[in-house]
This record gives sequence, structure tokens and C-alpha cells, in this order.
Amino acid sequence: MVQKAKILLVDDRPENLLALEAILSALDQTLVRASSGEEALKALLTDDFAVILLDVQMPGMDGFETAAHIKRRERTRDIPIIFLTAINHGPHHTFRGYAAGAVDYISKPFDPWVLRAKVSVFVELYMKNCQLREQAALLRLQLEGGGKVAAGDAKEPAGLLAELSARLAAVEEQAEALSKQLDDESADAAAVATAAHLERKLTGLRRALDALEPGTGSSTSVPSQN
Repeated sequence: MVQKAKILLVDDRPENLLALEAILSALDQTLVRASSGEEALKALLTDDFAVILLDVQMPGMDGFETAAHIKRRERTRDIPIIFLTAINHGPHHTFRGYAAGAVDYISKPFDPWVLRAKVSVFVELYMKNCQLREQAALLRLQLEGGGKVAAGDAKEPAGLLAELSARLAAVEEQAEALSKQLDDESADAAAVATAAHLERKLTGLRRALDALEPGTGSSTSVPSQN
């Protein structure tokens, strides 16, 4: 069963949170509410999120300050942030949003379809990264076991390698399709860069797996997938 991605919605107005939930419910992911910057930071302490939708104008800790805290934490610095704002102070205000680490900056009222499409891209990238980490973990277990099969395990080492290769191939195919989709839609540079990073990690994992095939020699370590 595929685990759903979590999307963090941050806005001090309940009606805005309801509107975001209505727009994003079609993605069938887990939507988490936060009514302030402080509440958002608390949620980020324990849960992993695919993307954050962050209101700029909030009492107390505003969106810019909240984003600065998110980007300073090692655990959360790579989570994409989409700023939402009801006002437009011109290019300087927009630049401040990107300088704070946002991947996008959307003014209200926004097109629900456009927002949902942008969020779906980051959710899909997050899910692909999760799959990649799972494949890397399986490969590391195989390497640490030195190719030996545990007692009672019906699979031979060659069978385990074949299964790992098949699973990795499925992720590679999905990542390639996503990259083509991003190219066709002229997506945000941040989304394209994230997809390229994912493909590089997939390439490293494929090389490590190929090194375990009979006749190619054994590798004792796996490239870091961080």
C-alpha cells in the first residue's frame, strides 16, 4: 500500500484553509493545517511533507520569517515552499519571497487548477524520492549481507538482484515520464532541477546494482542517495 504524501497548509484564516482543502482534495493526499508560522514549525518537527503552501500575510510570524526558519533547519530546508499572498507590492516584494526560499509565488485570487497542478508536481517528485530511498535501502541490505541468503529465505541472491533491478526499472520509467511532462509544460525551474537531481540519484543506484551482477565484480558500498 502506497503511503500518501503530506501537504502543509499554513494560513491564519480558517476560510482560506477550507478553500485550499477543497482545491487540493482531488489529489487524494494528506492535508495538514497550520494557522500560524509557529504551528507550522511544530508540525515540521515530527512529520515529512512533500510541499508547503504558506500565506505571506500572517500576524506575529509572517510567511517570510516562517520560511527563513524552515530553510535554516537541515531536516526541512529542501521542502518546496509555495507562497500565497492577497497583495502585490511589485517585483521587490516578489523577490523577497524567492530570496526566502520559495519555489513559487502566487497571488490571490488564484486559479484553482493551476495551484493544484503545481502542487501535484511536487507531490509526484516526493513520491519518486520515497521510492528511490526504499530501493537504496534494499540494495544496502543486500550488500551488507554479502550476497548471502538468510535461513528460510526462498530467494537466491540472483533472484534478489533481479527483483531489485525490476523495482528500480519501474522507478526509472516513472521518473523519465515525469521529466518529459515537466519539459512539455515548461514547469518551474525548481521542479525541473529537483527532477534532474532525482535522475542523477537513480543513475548512481543503477550503477551500483549493475556492479553486483555476476561477472562484473562486487561492490562493497553504495553511493550516497542523500
